[in-house]
Amino acid sequence: MNAFAEARLETPRATTACAHCAAPCPDGARFCCAGCEGAHVLISGLGLERFYARLEGTAPKPEPDAPRHDLAARARTEGDTHTLELMVGGITCAACCWLIEQVLAREPDVTWARVALSTRRLAIRWRGAPARANDFGGRIAALGFTVAPFDPSCLAAGDAAEAKRLLRAMGIAAFASMNVMLVSVAVWVGHATGDMGPATRDLMHWLAALIALPAVAVAGMPFFRPAFTALRAGRASLDLPISLGVLATCAMSLSETIRGGDYAYFDSAIMLVFLLLVGRYLDRRARGRAREAAARLMTLNRAPVGVLDGAGVAHPRAPEEVRPGERVLVAPGERIGVDGVAVSGRTTLDESLLTGETLPRAVVPDDAVHAGTLNRDAALVVEARASGAGTLLAAIVRLMERAEQSRSRFVALADRVSRWYTPVVHVLAAGTFLLWWGLFDVAWQQALVYAVAVLIITCPCVLGIAVPAVQVAAAGGLMRRGVLVTSGTAFERLAQADVAVLDKTGTLTRGRPVLQPGAWTGEDLRDAAELAATSRHPLARALAAAAPDVPAAADVVEHPGEGLSRAAVRLGSAAFTGTDPGEGMELVLARPGAAPVRFAFADAPRPDARDAVATLAAQGLAPELLSGDRAPAVAAAAEAAGITRWTATADPAAKIARLETLKRDGRRPLMVGDGLNDAPALAAAHVSVAYASGADIAQAAADVVVQTDRLGAVPDAVAVARRAQRLVRQNIAISLGYNLVAVPLAIAGFVTPLIAAVAMAASSLTVILNALRVERRPGWTR
Repeated sequence: MNAFAEARLETPRATTACAHCAAPCPDGARFCCAGCEGAHVLISGLGLERFYARLEGTAPKPEPDAPRHDLAARARTEGDTHTLELMVGGITCAACCWLIEQVLAREPDVTWARVALSTRRLAIRWRGAPARANDFGGRIAALGFTVAPFDPSCLAAGDAAEAKRLLRAMGIAAFASMNVMLVSVAVWVGHATGDMGPATRDLMHWLAALIALPAVAVAGMPFFRPAFTALRAGRASLDLPISLGVLATCAMSLSETIRGGDYAYFDSAIMLVFLLLVGRYLDRRARGRAREAAARLMTLNRAPVGVLDGAGVAHPRAPEEVRPGERVLVAPGERIGVDGVAVSGRTTLDESLLTGETLPRAVVPDDAVHAGTLNRDAALVVEARASGAGTLLAAIVRLMERAEQSRSRFVALADRVSRWYTPVVHVLAAGTFLLWWGLFDVAWQQALVYAVAVLIITCPCVLGIAVPAVQVAAAGGLMRRGVLVTSGTAFERLAQADVAVLDKTGTLTRGRPVLQPGAWTGEDLRDAAELAATSRHPLARALAAAAPDVPAAADVVEHPGEGLSRAAVRLGSAAFTGTDPGEGMELVLARPGAAPVRFAFADAPRPDARDAVATLAAQGLAPELLSGDRAPAVAAAAEAAGITRWTATADPAAKIARLETLKRDGRRPLMVGDGLNDAPALAAAHVSVAYASGADIAQAAADVVVQTDRLGAVPDAVAVARRAQRLVRQNIAISLGYNLVAVPLAIAGFVTPLIAAVAMAASSLTVILNALRVERRPGWTR
């Protein structure tokens, strides 16, 4: 436990720091207010004192009031289980998330609680009375956090406010640096020509101080505040060397101005702050792209939807309040607010924000539709199947949150390097000062300039953004093409894959039967389509789709599991029509006085399957088909896709066994699937890809989720992953090479603080621009 944490737990009566939030206490009291005392007692009583050791900043100050919202009314109920999503204010680090989760875990009826640090979203699941939601909110408020129903628009507003603060600080620093530079240029010219006397020079120095010092105090807060907070928590952050460098430069310059010295570096200090703010803003933009995309997706279905009553009148209601089975009217130009099935109406949907597909999709009754898609042409009635957190849109956001919280090997390496980086930097700076001041007998002011240059030029900002910049750029580029990366290590493992194991149904094929050519006539097709148009059976729908202009016949009787009949005409299985069974998927039409007619069906292959498999092979991934279907269907699919090795009738255990065999042979298999039976294999593979059109459990087990209908998205992801790994290694080499060259120059006195700031900003910009090259990969499939 660090010293600050011990002080919080063992602070004696005479201390002036609050034992909970570290704020000043009146009259030497242990707590600054009753709220902090209550929060401390609650944390200690639950045995969660480790919170103070894990805390990375000041503890949240408790709010005296309980939540002002009726949280119970926002809970969703399924059987005896209730779920609730909240926005929690006051979260500053992972320790806050840990504390909230641990407190809720001690509630006997809570079965699950998770906090997303990036979005500040808390999800709770419990059994019992819905009214317990307000108790949970009060419990969290007692810890010092604010609680409100989750609203993604608030998240977007918070991010916009932070970006605005950085831009404001950049503007102040830029304005001050330009004016200070004018004064400094006059001093430099006057010093070079000898035309400026000491009194004029001192006046210029004081004028520069009056401009620079207030600007540094305001514009430097994005660095000073985190550094001070970290010091109070007993640790050194990456902002500490920056803050020390800026403050030391200002202090030394002010000292020189007071004593009438020849040199002052106010221009270097304020320019340094400006360049660092530029780098911080670019870093924030790079890191925040995935979160902004998630927030944008979450706001797609916030508008009320029109729920139809028994009389067909639409009543506005929040999308998350729509229950399964209710019907929703979607007008042209509106976004669908729920997942469901089209009941009536024919239109086209713009699904580009969800799937990346630019072409609209035609929708007819019985087609599945998803929340967030835009209705383009005509009114549509949708029967709800899922709403709120149960929609595909919400699942995408959860996957993105999981990806942002994951950590790759390179990110972990950068974090470990950053932890010992700061003390080493301070030792180097102190050694530089002592070397020049003590050994080379240089004036302490000049020695301090060299030390400040070391502090600035060795700032590990480049190393800190080397990996995230590439990962965010790569994930953002794939997301715009309908591919979601759900694991922080997915890029590393995708780049290592050398075998591509593909499932058949729903992966190599679309999972939808299509009528095949046969010995039937147009009249046979019309007679069969009249019956098939009345059924929702997959084969009947495929047959009806082959003759869309044929109207449905009247008086058709459906025999569940057998077929359809109208008077003496039958359409269905071979047994239902009294014929011998054939091979594969088929429907048989039996009419009085006519020979039976067989309609054969096949699973429609993805149009780019053969090209995608060829691309995977060209990338060095040996393609292999692993399916649970019968051998004839698997063999046909393998031949159509150009795959020579295939396995049929493979159950989930057999698929896992095959993957384990590959891994024992030293291979790194990439598994691509979509079904419920593929989930164990997806989890067992070295890296896995699932299609969003498949089972939810398959998506949860996968590292990459494909939203489009293209199999070519898989080799796209592999190409991006391999390029991303190359760029990560390049960025790390750039950051290390920069320090290997710059640090000796700074110690040798060849670098001023201003030059150090320019070099550091240039290196950060180089790393970011290099990371953006991952999106400019030529030859991606479309």
